[in-house]
Amino acid sequence: MTIEEIKQKLVGAGYTITEEKRLGNDTGFQLRLSSGQIVNVWDKGTWNVQGKNPDEVRAVLGEQAITASPARSATAPDKVFVVYGHDRQARDQLEAMLRRWRLEPLILDQLPSEGQTIIEKLESITANANFGVVLATPDDEGYRTGHEDEKAFRARQNVVLELGMLLAKLGRKRVAILQKQQENMERPSDIQGLIYIPFKDDIQKDAGLLLAKEMVAQGYQIDISRL
Repeated sequence: MTIEEIKQKLVGAGYTITEEKRLGNDTGFQLRLSSGQIVNVWDKGTWNVQGKNPDEVRAVLGEQAITASPARSATAPDKVFVVYGHDRQARDQLEAMLRRWRLEPLILDQLPSEGQTIIEKLESITANANFGVVLATPDDEGYRTGHEDEKAFRARQNVVLELGMLLAKLGRKRVAILQKQQENMERPSDIQGLIYIPFKDDIQKDAGLLLAKEMVAQGYQIDISRL
């Protein structure tokens, strides 16, 4: 279906579209509904629904949603929690790549809060994911007091907090950190031994294969031979 056909079905069923915007990877549109659902519509005619009570909207739109490939078992994990800072380009690249792999990225600011605090929202969302991908990008600078010569780039504080929550919830094997410009980035202390995958400007090219292998090892069905 086209974006216009989907909008007609939604409005005809009584839904109110509060926001319409082009997806960051420029391959489709995102519609936000007043009832809490998010509908992503790709130019190739496929779509999916996220957010609150997605099955209600799926029923309205029919049976042409993005579905898992026939090879995917009913119990195979398909949801991935994504943590990011201020680098929207990196986030959009990661989201597009995960969707190409037929996975559903769970991105905090795209999902309804339902009256929850940020911590409560994180806890409820991470309960639905089997793997977490953390984008550690050089958004902040920091150094010890009185040691300006040690100044280095750091990830945002919210990224470090959410990383810690993912480690506690999922364990080290199910969390991968994609670190941009690794040679210039400071790693958070006391969490060595994690899965760090460096990248520069192109996540698919620089980090895609390594990330896919880590996820396959945890039960995700990704065709490595096609990457």
